[in-house]
Amino acid sequence: MSSAPPSSSIFDDVDVSTFPTSNASLSDHARYEHPLVQRYATREMSAILSPAMKFTTWRKLWLALASSQRELGIDISEEQLNQMKDTLYDVDFDRADAYERRFRHDVMGHVHAYGDVAPLAMPILHLGATSCYVGDNADIIVMREALTLIRTKLVKTLDALSKFADRYKDVPTLGFTHYQPAQLTTIGKRSTLWMHDLLLDYVRVCREIDDLAMRGAKGTTGTQASFLELFDGDHGRVKRLDEMVCEKMGFVDAMSGRAKCVAVCGQTYTRKVDYFVLSALSGIAQSAYKMCGDVRLLANLKEVEEPFEDDQVGSSAMPYKRNPMRSERVCSLSRYVMSLPATAAHTHANQWFERTLDDSAIRRIVIPESFLAVDVILNLLMNIGDGMVVWEKVVERHVMEELPFMATEVILMECVKAGGDRQELHEAIRVHSMAAGAVVKGQGKSNDLLERIAADPLFGAVHDRLHALIDPRLFVGRAKEQTREFLEEEIMPILEKEKEALGKAIVDGVNV
Repeated sequence: MSSAPPSSSIFDDVDVSTFPTSNASLSDHARYEHPLVQRYATREMSAILSPAMKFTTWRKLWLALASSQRELGIDISEEQLNQMKDTLYDVDFDRADAYERRFRHDVMGHVHAYGDVAPLAMPILHLGATSCYVGDNADIIVMREALTLIRTKLVKTLDALSKFADRYKDVPTLGFTHYQPAQLTTIGKRSTLWMHDLLLDYVRVCREIDDLAMRGAKGTTGTQASFLELFDGDHGRVKRLDEMVCEKMGFVDAMSGRAKCVAVCGQTYTRKVDYFVLSALSGIAQSAYKMCGDVRLLANLKEVEEPFEDDQVGSSAMPYKRNPMRSERVCSLSRYVMSLPATAAHTHANQWFERTLDDSAIRRIVIPESFLAVDVILNLLMNIGDGMVVWEKVVERHVMEELPFMATEVILMECVKAGGDRQELHEAIRVHSMAAGAVVKGQGKSNDLLERIAADPLFGAVHDRLHALIDPRLFVGRAKEQTREFLEEEIMPILEKEKEALGKAIVDGVNV
């Protein structure tokens, strides 16, 4: 027997039409807004992924196709090309949408919208091409532009972190393994671990940019049959058309000077390319999550804090809190980005023969969202790296709480050198260590191991230099030198090579 539903609910009237029209603000916000765009994304990445970028790129591709066809002997006039050039940015989106609703086809909608403002060119627009000529080639172009912006922000992040690493390269801190105190390192050395991950991401992104090739002018199923018909069976001109389009759109190998066109394709370029790109973005998200996870743990220890504004509120209920909200946001967005390569893998695997359309909707979502999220992540990393605060006295206190245990081997060896019995000394240190540990854990008091050793005549040989033996700087190995070498040999050459990118201003920041 089922129970009757409640007679009324506060949700019964959730319908846009029920919102009061007198409240214009409420009415304007009565539709879902994507938080990546509305809350987080920068204007620069949003512009790269925008409809304006997409559809003006379509027009540039049509112009590249038509101008190349004219150069190869097709009857296309200079007037037709000039009209196309003059109206590249004259996009009537409402008219294109109306055409799309009429034809149920986005490419044909924009062909007709372009033809309306360039009527002389209408007869030769999209000549011999398939929808993927503009769709796929534009996607590759947009991804290259977005990856280039990501590369710039990776460089800026490495620059901010390099300054932090250099500043703290010789400040000892507890190392942690299993999140338990371990051999000392330095704050700067630890930050090089974050940088090394991001350095690998930089190399991967550079490779993806270099490897990207256009689909080119390959025809409906990749055989170029329509273009072969257009050029009366002249294979040479068809091959050259493919190359010329790619060259006009800036896809040329820097070393060989040859056009960067995919060698073969079906109707689309292989969707494995999307998987490679999303994997590179996932790599950045992984590195960011690791770094910010460390920052969050260090914030709990009160050793490190991310930037905190004067009027920033850490908690609505607990005004004293200084939550690591930037790092938490990085981890939140990174978790999403890391999940997306699997979607791209399934999309590629499920492309039957020359093409199926089940790739379309998902790609419209996951590719832009990956770039938008990583763009935000890197802006946050730049902000954290540039303004991270280290509370050195807290770091030092934590070091000194654990260092006596770590220094026992040095103390033992020095006493043996002075003629002591190694086994007797070892047993004495073990007993003192257990007692000191019981004081720390059982009574909540400070570590008194050094006091116990100082009071034991067995260790008389080192009593006058006991504190010198536990100088934290003696226990960090080559951390300082490793940090300096890493910065000089690995990071500085990249920063030097990318001076132009470092000089670029961020168009607008992220809501940090």
